[in-house]
Amino acid sequence: MDRPRSTDTHNVAQLILLLAGLTAIAPLAIDAYLPAMPLMASEFAVSIHDIELSLSLFLAGFAIGQLTGGPLSDHFGRRRVIFVGLTLFCIASMGIVLSHTLYGLWIWRVIQAIGGGMAIVNSSAVIRDISSGRDSARYLSHMAIIMMIAPLIAPLIGTLCLYIAGWHSIFIVLFVYALLIGLLLHRLLPETRQISPQKTSALRRYIEVLSHRKALAYLAAQSFTYGGLFSFITASPSVYMVYFGVSASVYPFLFGINVLMMIVVNRINVRLLLFYDPPCLLRLGQIIQVITGVLMLLYILISPDPALSMIVFGIMIFIGSQALIVSNAIASTVEFFPRSSATATAVLGSFGFLSGAASGLLVSSLGDGSLWPMITVMTGCAIAGLTLKTLILRSCRHKDPTPSGC
Repeated sequence: MDRPRSTDTHNVAQLILLLAGLTAIAPLAIDAYLPAMPLMASEFAVSIHDIELSLSLFLAGFAIGQLTGGPLSDHFGRRRVIFVGLTLFCIASMGIVLSHTLYGLWIWRVIQAIGGGMAIVNSSAVIRDISSGRDSARYLSHMAIIMMIAPLIAPLIGTLCLYIAGWHSIFIVLFVYALLIGLLLHRLLPETRQISPQKTSALRRYIEVLSHRKALAYLAAQSFTYGGLFSFITASPSVYMVYFGVSASVYPFLFGINVLMMIVVNRINVRLLLFYDPPCLLRLGQIIQVITGVLMLLYILISPDPALSMIVFGIMIFIGSQALIVSNAIASTVEFFPRSSATATAVLGSFGFLSGAASGLLVSSLGDGSLWPMITVMTGCAIAGLTLKTLILRSCRHKDPTPSGC
């Protein structure tokens, strides 16, 4: 397959770095303001749960942005949609800074998410434009390891901004960051979209993706692993700081150690891709998550007083396995759609964030002050993802005996 001429001499490493910086907007926008939630609730004179709702609204808006940006990108080009999305993100970030009501916060937060989703959905699509197969998975893994720095430092950035200049400065930092990324991409990112001789409507592109059974298998895998991740993100403050009594200054380190584990597993994934196909490594990651989740459930069942160290270790393994699942699920899916890769990526991302929003709400509704809600939902997501993916691929083999990976 021919690649766009504009990428022939382009520095791939530099491009991956920029795309990682673009994708990092999502974890920065999600995690940076978490330390400021109590202060924001006090300033808006509302319950902290009302402020927490802004996170669920962000996840939903982000899914909408991806669903919108994917087909627009396949039709109008990657660059144009990226810059429209970043412009919306920057405008909404300043709207949040100037908000004086809870409803204003909610509205601008949704707009910010839509813009971010439109821009970020193109990162994986650009990778697919310039590569395929194992190369695509390796590039995605390299991009992911850079991007993982964002959730590692986001809570620390938020805390620093909070103490220096108040919660408003967090969103000013997000505005400046998105603006700088936009300027760099405008200068260095070529247009990589492959122009199709046949124009296809957005609806038809979505139907094409959602009717592809093998793609649905990988969609299920990614969606449920996001569900497990956001179950942890939602419940971790209450589990660590309330149930185990960890201080607020220690919590970011317990949170960040999971990101470090993902980085380690990501590097292992890059090495393994030299010998194994993405679907095989995806399955390995899912199996590890299921085993880890079941063992954690058994541990809290038989132990009347679970040790913090054991739970932290189990969650490290569970969350670390994300590095085997996400990049390989994306690479396995977009391989089927060379001319609609942004739409395929949009479906993957939006379903993942919707699953994350649903699992986070489920954990919150089941919250009883114990470890059970978080560990149960995490394990349930892991089992559901592996089971659905296996069943769908098995049904595909009955219709098409051609090997499709692990």
